Amino acid sequence: MKKILFVFGTRPEAIKMIPVIKEFGVRSSEFGVKVCVTAQHRHLLDDVLEIFAIKPDYDLNIMMENQSLFQITTSVLKKLEPILKKEKPDMVLVHGDTTTTFAAALASYYLKIPVGHVEAGLRSYDKFNPYPEEINRHLTDAISDIYFCPTLTAKKALLKENINPKNIFITGNTVIDALYMILKKKHKFQNPTLKKHFPLPTSHFPLILVTAHRRENFGKSIENICNAIKKILREFPDCKIIYPVHPNPNVKIPVHKILGKLKNVYLVPPLNYSDFANLMKISYLILTDSGGLQEEAPSLGKPVLVMRSVTERPEAVVSGTVKLVGTNEKIIFKEAKKLLTDKSEYNKIAKSTNPYGDGFAAKRTVDFIKYYFGLSVQRPGEFYATTKKIQ
Repeated sequence: MKKILFVFGTRPEAIKMIPVIKEFGVRSSEFGVKVCVTAQHRHLLDDVLEIFAIKPDYDLNIMMENQSLFQITTSVLKKLEPILKKEKPDMVLVHGDTTTTFAAALASYYLKIPVGHVEAGLRSYDKFNPYPEEINRHLTDAISDIYFCPTLTAKKALLKENINPKNIFITGNTVIDALYMILKKKHKFQNPTLKKHFPLPTSHFPLILVTAHRRENFGKSIENICNAIKKILREFPDCKIIYPVHPNPNVKIPVHKILGKLKNVYLVPPLNYSDFANLMKISYLILTDSGGLQEEAPSLGKPVLVMRSVTERPEAVVSGTVKLVGTNEKIIFKEAKKLLTDKSEYNKIAKSTNPYGDGFAAKRTVDFIKYYFGLSVQRPGEFYATTKKIQ
């Protein structure tokens, strides 16, 4: 039996890793699984673990107020070392591009433990956009031994970097698996604001979901985003805007200052994943600087305006499911107005091909790990884009 150790620390990592953990759970005769969380994001992480009923075997509990990248990196390295020496896993699985991801991969490398990278190969080719994620990805891929790419684009990026093609596998993105798992369940909003103002299953007004919290958007860019939202509401007073606001003061202070007193703007704390997924489902339009939303929204047929200068998910732009608009106030407003007034333009995005997944990425991931370890003879089939939408 091969032992797999999962290491992750933030809510997005947890959401995307849990389908893989669950898939290993149905193959307990072949694999032993341990889960270690760093709690780089404490409360946001705990919410996801509770929803999916995952109890970690190890919790490093590293989060500190105003934590720095130095603190996160060194804490993960120091606290993970004794766990790796005790467990002696056959493989450590990390996800994506957080500082936890890079530090866990580095710790595993120091002990010569193979690393599997879920969501490998994403590239913006701008080391400060997104920051520090772009460099975390490069460094993690340089360390890893086996690569689970969400798309063909990601695989091609790794091939250009001379990664052995035998160890690269296209799975689709596990976030789609998680979204399917959540939206299969009947849901009532838990957040009191959502419960009061946004009854499920439908809403009879244009609902715009906003998320913006990235480090590279701190300062003027966050202010531009908020001012664009003010313009949208002046032009479209029947719209309602939900903005789950990150607790970081670099986000929270300017957002509440500019938007806090506006009618039809609902500034809420970060939502649990069930609330958030169901909110996406009833939204008309999404404005975001997030990476994950660029993957989830196409499965729901929701247009996304990406408020960043570059994206490491170019297939979404190519397929037409998202539009890159940057953080210029006038451009954000212009593109939002277009989608709120031009139904043909809206449908062009909403009905585009979903490039990210079909709900079976976790199964493909475990199948390939089994093949990698020689537990199966035939290399499993890879993922190719689908037009399937979640109803």
